[in-house]
Amino acid sequence: MRLGDGSRVEPLTITDAFSRYLIGVAATSSVAYVEAKPVFERAFREYGLPVVIRSDNGAPFASTGTTGLTALSVWWTKLGIRHERIDPGHPQQNGRHERFHLTLLEAMRPAARNLAAQARRFQAFTQDYNQERPHEALGQQPPASVYRNSTREMPRRLPEPDYPIEAAIRKVRSNGEIKWQGELVHICSALAGEAVAMEETKAGHWLVRFFDLPIGWIDRDKKKLRRFTVPARGNGEAA
Repeated sequence: MRLGDGSRVEPLTITDAFSRYLIGVAATSSVAYVEAKPVFERAFREYGLPVVIRSDNGAPFASTGTTGLTALSVWWTKLGIRHERIDPGHPQQNGRHERFHLTLLEAMRPAARNLAAQARRFQAFTQDYNQERPHEALGQQPPASVYRNSTREMPRRLPEPDYPIEAAIRKVRSNGEIKWQGELVHICSALAGEAVAMEETKAGHWLVRFFDLPIGWIDRDKKKLRRFTVPARGNGEAA
């Protein structure tokens, strides 16, 4: 979205899939983690932690690496939030959120003068959208009449992983690698400084997980992390 002063804004939006409630919309200037995290942190503290967040495969939600993890999704995992990514090239899997984006962009025309003015417009839109605007899928009720906060509170401190005693634990180095059976294996740069667990499968491979999230398996012959296919779908959304 191009503003009146020529600057570009990347709207970061968070909605509840059931009630369509607009939890957050921010006028960020980029898709960088340092801009996205405070938006989610404010939302989690005010509304509680979701069980699931569904997003597309773009930054800052996902990466093109083997694990697909980013600094943002690593943080979500540590908070006990399951991250669902839609299949690439299938925006209909996040259809409700995509339709909301069209509503938002249409309401923002013509563009605001600058970033501060755009933030004020987002705030006014949020109030109207949640409290006043009737929604056909909700029986012509506004989202605020249906939405309920999560009962899961944002923790003061991030928890530590509780891995099984039989698992092999390795700390990810600053370059994203671990030392495994005498070899360096690249896991994920977004996990630098974090502990991951390896558990042997019946096939003799080593499943790698971060907290409760399986992130790949180590090919025992090539000593390389392979992609782990995660079963899909849930009901949280972000973009």
